Amino acid sequence: MIFKSLCRHAGIGANSYLLKTKSAKVVLDAGMHPKHEGLEAVPHYEFVDAGTVDSIIITHSHLDHVGTLPVFLQGQAQARVFLTPETAELASAMLHNSVNVMQSKRIEHGIAEYPLFEHRELDDIEDGFETRNIERTFDLDPKGTVRGTFHDAGHILGSVGVTIEAEGKKIFYTGDVNFEHSTLQKGAAFPETTVDALIVETTRGEQARKANYNRKAEENELAEAIKAVIERKGSVLIPVFAMGKTQEVLGMIHRFKKEGLIPKHTPVYIGGLSTKMTQVYDRFCTTSRRHLPNFRFLKDMELEAGSKKRKGPIPFHPGCIYALSSGMMSEKTVSNNFARQGVLENEKHGLFFVGYADPETPGGKIRAAKPGDMITLDPAFPDVKLNCETRIFDFSGHSTRDAIADFIVKVAPKKAFLVHGDDGAVEWFRQEIKRRLPNTEIIIPQPGLEYEI
Repeated sequence: MIFKSLCRHAGIGANSYLLKTKSAKVVLDAGMHPKHEGLEAVPHYEFVDAGTVDSIIITHSHLDHVGTLPVFLQGQAQARVFLTPETAELASAMLHNSVNVMQSKRIEHGIAEYPLFEHRELDDIEDGFETRNIERTFDLDPKGTVRGTFHDAGHILGSVGVTIEAEGKKIFYTGDVNFEHSTLQKGAAFPETTVDALIVETTRGEQARKANYNRKAEENELAEAIKAVIERKGSVLIPVFAMGKTQEVLGMIHRFKKEGLIPKHTPVYIGGLSTKMTQVYDRFCTTSRRHLPNFRFLKDMELEAGSKKRKGPIPFHPGCIYALSSGMMSEKTVSNNFARQGVLENEKHGLFFVGYADPETPGGKIRAAKPGDMITLDPAFPDVKLNCETRIFDFSGHSTRDAIADFIVKVAPKKAFLVHGDDGAVEWFRQEIKRRLPNTEIIIPQPGLEYEI
């Protein structure tokens, strides 16, 4: 069996990998790189002969794992697409939104190849989605020589790792994983039997979590920070990703109100795409493996959501919580606009980060700034002075490096492929595995090279 990385760039983004046996080809994920544009954001699909792939597995619905699925299928129309029911719905919404974003970028930035696919193309693709539930083995090729099993990855709704068995070998691909319970998602439930090869994410390899970290205490600190802002007649802006982080934050706010940690009637606003994603979360509230079973955010919380109930732009009032995308506060997004139009320069308000922000994005620049610094939120507008309170909270959807390292030791792979991480993160895992599993061959796959499993 052969493993080949189709990633165009090292590090995080545009995830896509090929497994090839004597009689079958299976691709794992079809990501779009968040730091690149146009064809530079697309994996090296030309590394695989057109019309030869039997199937593709989508582990979850973040764009760095599903964002170029339609591009992949343009050259592999016969490939079957396997994913969970939750991922199917979330991925559909994300990809349709991606078409809109690419259309805007074509106009604003003159990116001629955008959009890489169209809404009508997506409609056809969605009809061919083949959904599979966790812990149910299924065939990945017509002859049944390659078999797959999904396992809950604990990252976002519908996310999975996958066991692949072929030619007497067992391979495990983690996708993005979180072994810890969070507000809504239960921690990953991965098998811990030994494997021949492990394809493992290394996202947080450079980040050591503080020794005294406690999730409940971290949430309560956020509640205290929100309460302090509300008491001084300010508002709280929480930049969030529309899918995953929005719903986690809503779950926290629900608990805060229920336990009296913040005023019960504090208005909570979310945006249009977040509302669409939350509707999907609500549809699966009784069937998915999660905390708060049967709880529907849009029904059981008093939310100011983007729907027929509220038309026009989101109004800005004191004493409110605004959980708005994008999580990195990219230009032209709602969270960026709110920060630029009143939040950042007013010391009454609070800007609280609950997830990752790339250092080059507006969110990353704010996180690195000091009070009084001038911030470029959007080059098209004047810089804004940072006067508001800013805080960073650790609610990552990715597992700590230590939890992933412990998992690697449990499955004791003969070969470990280190993926989905920056150079420093990959290097930490390389050294840790070498120390703890000296007999494991550690591979940092280079795009296009073939590795024997």
